[in-house]
Amino acid sequence: MPARIAFTTETPAGPRTVSLAYERRGAGEPLLLLHGIGHHWQAWEPVLDVLATERDVIAVDLPGFGASDGLPEGCPYDLPTVTSVLGAFCEAVGVVRPHVAGNSLGGLLALELGREKLVRSVTALSPAGFWSEGERRYAFGTLRAMRGAALSLPVPVIERLSRTPAGRAVLTSTIYARPGRRSPEAVVAETLALRGASGFHQTLAAGRTARFHPGVPAVPVTVAWGTGDRLLLRRQGVRAKQALPDARLVRLPGCGHVPMNDDPALVARVILDGSR
Repeated sequence: MPARIAFTTETPAGPRTVSLAYERRGAGEPLLLLHGIGHHWQAWEPVLDVLATERDVIAVDLPGFGASDGLPEGCPYDLPTVTSVLGAFCEAVGVVRPHVAGNSLGGLLALELGREKLVRSVTALSPAGFWSEGERRYAFGTLRAMRGAALSLPVPVIERLSRTPAGRAVLTSTIYARPGRRSPEAVVAETLALRGASGFHQTLAAGRTARFHPGVPAVPVTVAWGTGDRLLLRRQGVRAKQALPDARLVRLPGCGHVPMNDDPALVARVILDGSR
């Protein structure tokens, strides 16, 4: 069972208590894992045990997602606030400057943690924030449609769809290049996580102005992009390399927007290599 911790963090509304759920496994240098919008820490399950052979892995549910509580009233879900919350979370669980890997929203947050010098290395998998305005609108519209579908489908229908590869493709092909590889149980759980995400709309609203701004300090940065990413198109990876000329840019052949399930061995290797 995931653990839960409550801690105090500074917010624009003053000091507030935040409660986050997380999974912790393994031993070695600490590695913080950050999922994308609408997901939960279990997005990392395909690579967790491999990473845990070499790292003290901490996969956290972001505020308002998974089993974590939403942010206190009056606290925005913007990058500065959530980055501050994650820094306070690391202190609360006894971790100083972990490595960090993030996917999508989590990738942008990972880069922000690097900017704030709170981590020792960054691996960003299809990070948000390198889009054009048209690409952002497309991505946000797709996410809203996914959320709407998750809310409208009765649970028995979700469970029935998840039992077949074709049904799992209906539910998850936007984020996975190989949705048939995802287990029925995982597809049901992440669809319910999407419909229950209390921070979804606030995070999406804050994301309208979210952009990556160059200036990550001298920490190792890896940016990896799935060649089959249908949500944040892979040309955004070229922009990421232009904005981060010292970063290592890695192609993930045959992987979608959430690549951990499409090719766990490759993604685990990219993360481990990036957190040396």
